[in-house]
Amino acid sequence: MPHPYVLLSAAVSLDGYLDDTGPDRLLLSSPADFDRVDEVRASVDAILIGAGTIRADNPRLLVNSEERRATRVAAGKPPYPLKVTVSGSGELDPAANFWHTGGEKVVYTTDQGAERAREAGLAADVVPLGPTLDWRRLLEHLRSVYGVERLMVEGGGRIHTQLLQQGLADEVQLVLAPLFVGDPDAPRLFGPGTYQGGRLRLVETRRIEDVVLMRYEPTAPGTGPVPSAADHHWLALACELAAECPPSRTAFSVGAVVVAADGTELARGHSRESGDPVVHAEEAALAKISPTDPRLATATVYTSLEPCTRRASRPAPCARLILEAGVGRVVTAWREPDTFVAAADGTGMLTAAGVDVVVLGEFEERATAPNRHLLP
Repeated sequence: MPHPYVLLSAAVSLDGYLDDTGPDRLLLSSPADFDRVDEVRASVDAILIGAGTIRADNPRLLVNSEERRATRVAAGKPPYPLKVTVSGSGELDPAANFWHTGGEKVVYTTDQGAERAREAGLAADVVPLGPTLDWRRLLEHLRSVYGVERLMVEGGGRIHTQLLQQGLADEVQLVLAPLFVGDPDAPRLFGPGTYQGGRLRLVETRRIEDVVLMRYEPTAPGTGPVPSAADHHWLALACELAAECPPSRTAFSVGAVVVAADGTELARGHSRESGDPVVHAEEAALAKISPTDPRLATATVYTSLEPCTRRASRPAPCARLILEAGVGRVVTAWREPDTFVAAADGTGMLTAAGVDVVVLGEFEERATAPNRHLLP
């Protein structure tokens, strides 16, 4: 089941702290940046913070602009996004501002924590996730039950760390404030642990008064059968490449991208590229990479349509080319229909050979769009 788009939002000091250890919250953002945050809040379906942030900051978590609330209502949305918190213990103060301002609220917790949360009489839906907190299950529930398409996560650092380490953050919006904290006991934005490799992609920098906003997207593919946020970016690119194919009545329009484990794009291709009337997308992309490139073994092939297993135009179908290249992971949007080849099963051929194949069905509509003229 697809997840919401997950946006992490935070402000830090130059030495990487979220706050100091004083009794009052350290204000890191500027007035203009607080207004930007309000704009982002107004654009999402839900805002999530951890129980620790509720205890430490007692935030209201509102859209403050009356005009932005009116715009949401005009678009058929509630004036405030859904407010979400996460607590393994379920020990939450029912008097906190979180419960008494804004719109609807939901608490995600463990089975044991749910009992405590219900006993506290919180003004919120209480959703147990099992014996432990499970972020993937939480995100799936937000999307399927509450219809959340975009989720803004405002902290704290532990939650930001977990979402990044599990490859679930689609975007990081980081504001850098021109001051130092220097207290080793103060909370930091990101904690220790195993993160996905590779560099994040910088998509925007913006000066806002005396702070700087930086927006990043992850680039490293997921591992094995578990999708990551970056998988969505790369598969979306493959679908965009499919739309660039010269139209055909006898072949599908497909796009493909080959990405190394560290998020480096190795090659891309699309059907009928460079005027070749029979070249396939995966074939075009793999042909641009040296067969001796050691990165192929841990690379991921993203393709808008599952790799073919039989073809009349060339001796080797794309599934075979992927196996010969030694690629161990494929992410695709759409299983091949019987339009040209009956019972085509590129996924089956690849998985039987030990390749991990991930099908992200939420991209199927994008993948089929340039091929609608071929479908019933």
